[in-house]
Amino acid sequence: MGYLGNHLATVVTGVFAAVLTGLWPYFISFAPILNFVFMMAVPITWFLTFTCWISQKSTDYMHKSERNAGHTEKKSLSRSQTTQIYAQVEKQGDLDEIKLAQNELSKELNKLKETVKIKDSEIDRLNQEISNLQTLVQIESLKTELANLKMLASGNKNKNK
Repeated sequence: MGYLGNHLATVVTGVFAAVLTGLWPYFISFAPILNFVFMMAVPITWFLTFTCWISQKSTDYMHKSERNAGHTEKKSLSRSQTTQIYAQVEKQGDLDEIKLAQNELSKELNKLKETVKIKDSEIDRLNQEISNLQTLVQIESLKTELANLKMLASGNKNKNK
């Protein structure tokens, strides 16, 4: 939270509205159009000031519990507390439900492992194909260089004759 309690927008808008309100009487006689401009601008800026203030109050109200909770430390359960909780679950008769859920999750985990194995074998196959293609490209570039060298060599023989 800042120096102004997160009301900086309210203060800035309020100061602007006050300055406009203070300048209004001095500019009435200067130009008639300015009277219309001030008549529109002053109420709008005071409305914006009120809107900023009420929205900040609403935000402060909605988040007041988070400020207190944000500074507390989270503690993990120790081994004995975990054992006590597990013993309470056994007493309640929910052990069968837990085992059923554990079996379902184990089946899903095994399916995921199989999928990962399939994906790994697919990646290996694609890497092998890339390697083969790179080899073919290198062979073709060597053939092209050899053909160019033959052409240059035959061109030099014709010039020497």
